[in-house]
Amino acid sequence: MWVKADMHIHTTYSDGRGSPRDVILYAKYKDLKVIAITDHDTFQGAVVASREAGKYGEELIVIIGNEVRTDKGDILLYCYEPIDTPRDLGLLIDYAHENNCLVVPAHPFDTWRHGIGEALYEYSGWDAIEVWNASAPHGANKKACKAAKELGLPGLANSDAHVVEYIGVAYTLVELDELSVDSVFKAIKKKHVKPHYGYPPFRVFLKRIAWSISRRLYSK
Repeated sequence: MWVKADMHIHTTYSDGRGSPRDVILYAKYKDLKVIAITDHDTFQGAVVASREAGKYGEELIVIIGNEVRTDKGDILLYCYEPIDTPRDLGLLIDYAHENNCLVVPAHPFDTWRHGIGEALYEYSGWDAIEVWNASAPHGANKKACKAAKELGLPGLANSDAHVVEYIGVAYTLVELDELSVDSVFKAIKKKHVKPHYGYPPFRVFLKRIAWSISRRLYSK
C-alpha cells in the first residue's frame, strides 16, 4: 500500500509553534500515515509525539527523529529510539548506522539554513536525500534532486513545518507492507518512495514568516 509521509516537522520542543499533539491532529487531518518529528538537536518532541499518537489509534506512525546540527550542516536522523548525536558528521553517520538509524541530509543546498552543500559528495553512507523541502528555494531543491539522481539515492519530499499549516504541503509517497516504522525504513532503503513536490499557499507562508519573527523577538 502507498501512504503519505511527511518526515521533517518541528514542534515546541525546538522552534516549532505547534505542540506534539497539535502536529498529530493536523497530520491526521491531512491524511498522513507517517510523520517524523525532527526538532533541532533533540529527540524529545518525537518521543512525546509517539506517546501522544497512541491515544488516537494506530493509523499514524510517528518516527523518532532529530535534525542534528553537525560540523558540516544539518542532518535528519530517523531512529527507532533516541541515540547520542556526535557533531562530527563522519562519526554521526557511523554511530547512527550502528544503532539502525537512517541518515538523510536536510535541505542540502539551502546554505542559508545550514545545508551541507558540496559535503554531500564527500561523505558516503546516506540512506536518502531530502530532495524537496517546502521551505527551501526552488534552486536548492533542484540541485538536491540532481544529486540524488547522480548518487543513485532515494529522494524524500518534506514540509519542514514550523507551523502546523505547513504539514503535508510536500510529502513522500511510501510503499509499505504494513504500517510500521520497520516497514517505512525498509521502503526507503529499497527506494520504494515517490517525492511529491509542493509549496504552501502564500497566506501560510506569511504565517510561518510571522512566527519566525515573533519567536526571535521574544527569545531575546
